[in-house]
Amino acid sequence: MTTTHMDHAPGDGDTLNPVTAEEKSWGWFAIFNVWANDIQSLFGYSLVASLFISFGVSGWTAFSALITASLFVMFMVNLSGAAGEKYGIPYPVFARASMGTAGAKLPSVLRATVAVFWYGVQVYFASTAVALLIHSLTGTTGGAEYLGLSAVDWISFVIVWAFHILIFWRGMDWVETFLNIAGPFVYAVMIGLVIVLWFKSDGQLLSQARTIFVSADATWTTEINGFIAIVGTMVAYFAAVMINFSDFSRYARDKGTMVKGNFAGLPLNMILFSALALLTTAGAAVVYGEAIINPTEIVDRTDSVLLGVIAAITFFAATVGINLVANFIPAVNGIANLAPSKISFRAAGLITSGFALVIGGLWTAFISNFGISGFVNTLGATLAPLYGILIVDYYLLRKQSLNRDALYNMDGGEYHYRNGWNDNALIAFAIAAVFSIATVWVPALAQLSGYAWVIGAVLGGVIYYMRGRAA
Repeated sequence: MTTTHMDHAPGDGDTLNPVTAEEKSWGWFAIFNVWANDIQSLFGYSLVASLFISFGVSGWTAFSALITASLFVMFMVNLSGAAGEKYGIPYPVFARASMGTAGAKLPSVLRATVAVFWYGVQVYFASTAVALLIHSLTGTTGGAEYLGLSAVDWISFVIVWAFHILIFWRGMDWVETFLNIAGPFVYAVMIGLVIVLWFKSDGQLLSQARTIFVSADATWTTEINGFIAIVGTMVAYFAAVMINFSDFSRYARDKGTMVKGNFAGLPLNMILFSALALLTTAGAAVVYGEAIINPTEIVDRTDSVLLGVIAAITFFAATVGINLVANFIPAVNGIANLAPSKISFRAAGLITSGFALVIGGLWTAFISNFGISGFVNTLGATLAPLYGILIVDYYLLRKQSLNRDALYNMDGGEYHYRNGWNDNALIAFAIAAVFSIATVWVPALAQLSGYAWVIGAVLGGVIYYMRGRAA
C-alpha cells in the first residue's frame, strides 16, 4: 500500500493540495473572467489593435486570425485543464505524473521564474494607472525623481504592491471576486470610450472602421502570411497560461463548466474585445488624425478629468487582473512546489511579492535598460515542450487516469521514477527545447519564432511518446 505524503493540511485548497468539493465553486462566469482579465490588459489591447494595421492584411483576415487563435487556445486549455478539474490538482502536481515527483520542480521553476519577473513589471505598470489617478485628482505634475520615479510614482507603486498582497492574503475566493468585478468593469469603460469617440467623430467612426477592413496592398501571399503570423503571435501571447491552466480549472464545478467558461472566455470574448479595440482605434483615427493603439494616449488627448479618473481605475483593474491570472498564481504554486511541506500559499505569495518589489521598483531605473528580453523569451520557449509532454503523458499514455495519492507521495510510488526524475521526459524536453530556444537566438530561425511554441510542443510530445511506448 502506498503511503501518501500530502503537501499541507487536507482541504487547504489555496496550497498544492487537491481542492475539496466545497471549494470547487467556480461557475462558467468565473472561468470567463479569467480570460477576460488575461486579454484586457493595456498590452493586450495594444496588441489586438495593432494587429489590424501592422501586418498589411485586411481587417477580415486579422479578425479571422484572432478568432482562429482563440479557438486553438480554447482547445489546448480544455486539454491541459481537464486533469485539474477532474482531480482538483494544480499544475505543479499535475506535472509530477510526466516529469516525476522531483522532476516537476523543473517546469514549475521555469514557469514561476517567467511569472515572477512579469509580476513585478506588471505591478509597476499598474502603479502608473494609480499615478494617473492621483495626478488627475490633484493636478500635480512631475517633481524630483529617485531611481527614475517621482514621489507620487513611488507612492503609487507601494499602494499597488500592497493591494496585491491584500487580495491573495484573503485567499482564492477574493481572487475570484476581484476577477469577476474587473472583467465586466473594463468592458463597460471600453464601451463608454467608444461612445465618447462616436460623438467626437460626428458619427464617422463606423465608416472609418470599414476602411480598416480593406487593404489596398493586400495580396493572397500577404493575406496568408499575415494570417499565420497573427495566429502565431496570439498563441504565443497565451502560451504561458495554456500550460498551467489546471491552476484555475481545479476550482471549476465540473468539466462542462470549464468548457463553457473557456468558450465564452476565448472565442466569444475575443470577438467582443477585438470589435471594441477596432472601433476605438477607428474613432481615434477620425478624431485625432492617426490610428492610436495605446488607450492611455487616447484618454490623455480627451482632456477630460472625469474620463481620466475612470480610465485610471480601469487600467488599474485590468493590469491587476492579468497579473493575478498570468503571473501571481503560477508563481505562487511553482514556488510552493520547491518545498511543499514547508512553503504555504501565503509564504509563497510573500516571496513572490518580495521579488516583485525589487523587480518592479527597479524597472525604470535599471532593468528596462538591459537587453533582458532574450532571457525572458528563452525561458518562455522552454515551456512549449513541457506542454507537449504533459498532454501526451496524460491522454495517450495514461488514458486520462492518475493516481492522485501517488502524486503527493514524494518518497516513492509510480511517479517517483528514478530518484524522482523521469528520464524519458527529461530527454524529450532537452531535445525539443534546443529547437525552441534556437528560434530566439539563431537569426536563421528567427522567422519561425512565431510558430516556435507549437513546433516545440509537438516535438516534445512526439519524442516523449516514442520513448514512452518503447519503455
